[in-house]
Amino acid sequence: MDERDLLAERFEGHRVRLKAVAYRMLGSPSEADDAVQETWLRLGRSGSGGIENLGGWLTTVVARVCLDMLRSRRSRCEELLDGPPGETPEVRVPDPIVGRADGIYPEHEAVLADSVGLALLVVLETLSPAERLAFVLHDMFGVPFDEIAPVVGRTPAAARQLASRARRRVRGKTTAPDADLGRQREVVAAFLAASRGGDFEALVAVLDPEVVLRADYGAAGASKMVRGARAVAGQALAFSRLAPFSRPALVNGAAGVVTARGGEPLAVMGFTVVRGKVVEIDILADPQRLRRLDLPMVLDE
Repeated sequence: MDERDLLAERFEGHRVRLKAVAYRMLGSPSEADDAVQETWLRLGRSGSGGIENLGGWLTTVVARVCLDMLRSRRSRCEELLDGPPGETPEVRVPDPIVGRADGIYPEHEAVLADSVGLALLVVLETLSPAERLAFVLHDMFGVPFDEIAPVVGRTPAAARQLASRARRRVRGKTTAPDADLGRQREVVAAFLAASRGGDFEALVAVLDPEVVLRADYGAAGASKMVRGARAVAGQALAFSRLAPFSRPALVNGAAGVVTARGGEPLAVMGFTVVRGKVVEIDILADPQRLRRLDLPMVLDE
């Protein structure tokens, strides 16, 4: 085995962890793959000579790559803010990791460890790139602040403050879902049945009074956020014609729904169920981003 093959073998041993870091940073499986690939290219250019801790070096590099990607994304969003009204969506739903309803794939499970639900990723989208990096690296992967500091160009104390601010926002806006996946599925099935049947009161009954619905249509239409059980139930009935084309799926490891017609995905819905009620619904209906998702095994059911 030559030196490059040996380096590639060592890199593969870190790939899952690197993708896990990148997915939490970027909220997109395809962009996470791009960040991991760029990390491999940078390792190939530098070689492993003089790198004492390859895992730590790779984690730092993938974090830098993700930070650059986040800053570029934010810059594009700021340009849209200067454009015509309505071009910037009110909310951005991250790209989910979708699997069949009857089980989670081992490769998904590794990337989604620690219950990285869509609701958490939505909150991470509201953080600044530096806050997100500090929180993800320290709180989710245990990277010390003295290693995070050079990546964000701050002192270790300032990096600690970034993570602390992010932590407060995450704790204030996220709720731990029910751990029982079977119970989650029952609640989502009840939601779908009520939607198919046009039963407004049954929909309200399955929703938490303070439920939040986020829908991201991308360039296809105005994204929106809807609050309250009756308002969300009304939205569900407005799109009840699509309910027959919806099927159960696992969305970031939780009970969810994929809506597709003629093999063409129309939406992915992630549900957060707490104490038997739906407290959050996150809908990705951006056609361009849906086409990037790995959905064949779900669509072919």
